[in-house]
Amino acid sequence: MPRYTLLMYQPVETELSGEEMAAQRPQWAQFHQDLVEAGLLVANQGLDRADVATTVRVRQGETQITDGPFAETKEYLAGFFLIDVPDLDSALEWAARIPSVSWGSVEVRPAWGTK
Repeated sequence: MPRYTLLMYQPVETELSGEEMAAQRPQWAQFHQDLVEAGLLVANQGLDRADVATTVRVRQGETQITDGPFAETKEYLAGFFLIDVPDLDSALEWAARIPSVSWGSVEVRPAWGTK
């Protein structure tokens, strides 16, 4: 089956309180469990905020390291699910079930490379 990466983006200005995060945990746990039970989950990982990132570029043989993201953005990549599903339509259906899709966005991309 093809693999798709569900890239979860969150608005920079949206930061959930501890109470809001606690309220979301059961939804995230259920989504994760649903993927596991369906035999579709390959990998899942959350990412820290973009403002704590370090960006590396090599230009004309010189390595450049800068703090923070590559560019100012209104959203940042918050995490991903890598799933093994039959087709794009299935991947889109799972993306629409991600709890954060109601305040953020989910980009669906085919994954390539070895399994």
